[in-house]
Amino acid sequence: MSRPEAAPTATATGTSIDPAGTRSRTHTWERPTSYADAGGRSGLELLRLGLEGGLPQAPICGTLGFRLVEVDEGRVAFEGEPGEHLLNPMGTVHGGFLATLLDSALGSSVMSTLPAGRAYTTVQLGVNLVRPVFGDTPALRCEGTAVHVGRTTATAEARVTGATDGRLYAHGTTTCAVFTLP
Repeated sequence: MSRPEAAPTATATGTSIDPAGTRSRTHTWERPTSYADAGGRSGLELLRLGLEGGLPQAPICGTLGFRLVEVDEGRVAFEGEPGEHLLNPMGTVHGGFLATLLDSALGSSVMSTLPAGRAYTTVQLGVNLVRPVFGDTPALRCEGTAVHVGRTTATAEARVTGATDGRLYAHGTTTCAVFTLP
């Protein structure tokens, strides 16, 4: 399922540069809505609501500049835009951007398999960065797939690739604890 053209709910409005060369980036978001508060829906239904604009995407999406773009049972995809606002002192995009993109896809792939009233939390995240990302690297795509979802634990794997050229930038795995919402 692809994302329809809807107004994003968490956005960074871009970078502006003043005459002295100082950059600024504005970030806006809606009040976060807990999926637990959305009531009575499966993880797949909740993710599809987020994809279609019926629930706001998590504020971290706007903070770092990525968004949910596809959802199916056991599989999700996010796309993100690297930029100079994500650079570390070495001049490459901080690995935390890729780790967050991976963690989002990994966890959401698990979530897409959970029935109403069940949730997950990451307990282990393994990240392998295999190619540097620079501020001008084109859009990245992260696809996550649930591997095993049991009563108390789940595992998933994901890959970050160039959205247009398919080059591998990172891959990772997770173990999640699965629990019943209070």
